[in-house]
Amino acid sequence: MNITKHMESIFVAAAVIAGATSFASAADADATRLALSAPVTQTVIHHAKMQVVVVAAKRLSAAEKAAL
Repeated sequence: MNITKHMESIFVAAAVIAGATSFASAADADATRLALSAPVTQTVIHHAKMQVVVVAAKRLSAAEKAAL
């Protein structure tokens, strides 16, 4: 069997399997539970503290930048 002759059917079969898998995983009970509790989750995220990154470093002078 020549694989190059049947590449289109292989692609279609892979697309069908991927589509069926995505629908099967979308029907998961955990996903439904999370979708129903979405407004509560948004409220919790709203009250969470924002993370802050502090960079303590000196800026390069013009001469140091030119040396690079």
